[in-house]
Amino acid sequence: MNMNRLILYHYTDFAALDGILGSRELRVNNVLNMNDAAEMQLFMTGIFQAVKERLENAGEQEKALKLEKAYSNIKQKYFAFSVYAASFSLFRDDAAQWERYGNHGKGVCIGFRRNLMQKMTGGAISMTEVFYRDDMREHPMVETVYDLIMASEDISLKNKDLDRALRKAWRDSASFKHPSFASEREIRLVVAPFETENFPLKACYHVAKDRIKKYYPLDLAEMCRNAGISFEELISEIIIGPVSTQTLPILQDYLRDAGLPALAEKIHHSDCPLRIRF
Repeated sequence: MNMNRLILYHYTDFAALDGILGSRELRVNNVLNMNDAAEMQLFMTGIFQAVKERLENAGEQEKALKLEKAYSNIKQKYFAFSVYAASFSLFRDDAAQWERYGNHGKGVCIGFRRNLMQKMTGGAISMTEVFYRDDMREHPMVETVYDLIMASEDISLKNKDLDRALRKAWRDSASFKHPSFASEREIRLVVAPFETENFPLKACYHVAKDRIKKYYPLDLAEMCRNAGISFEELISEIIIGPVSTQTLPILQDYLRDAGLPALAEKIHHSDCPLRIRF
């Protein structure tokens, strides 16, 4: 297991690789499709409970009561907002990541340079480490919301500063997971369309046999240009899965024909001793 904080590793299959490298497009999926809806609600509830507890400990019983009454309206508003995300790990060539996200080791892992990805964020797009603790009292958003409530008698969505903070809290909730997943060391690229009045991207839909999924396609080529970097510079390496049947020469031809000759020299085979299960 190799953890490198400078590189973000995205484990996926070859169909997704074609979208990312061939089309220069990264899909951010609705977090509700990532089975994280309950965790997002748990995060927000935990933040409010932690703030309410601090208010009560400070002798601010009236403010704590106002917050409790306002929470139902706040919950109704923010839980209607959709958040989208793409997931990365700090772990390189990791068996658990291959099993869960790399098509059971038959897929591929793409390394993204973290500092360059960070340059591509801003506005409705942010990058954050996943928060795994189930005790929200240690989350910095608790301090932010508490200070805002202490500074104002208006504990409602009419309070613009509080509204802005709660929007950020809801966005942060997309980067919260149960502590049992802490070993993944996940980083998420989060897109919150509700952060801007005129979000520039058009939503797309993937129609499967059992359901319809909503996502936003991020134009990586344009984002790289805006950040003043090249697309090939963004990618540090490509790792072929430990049980993949993909041949190196064909993948190199694919990349050269896709106009990415530099990436053709950045391909490695996995060293992970994962084996096919029968």
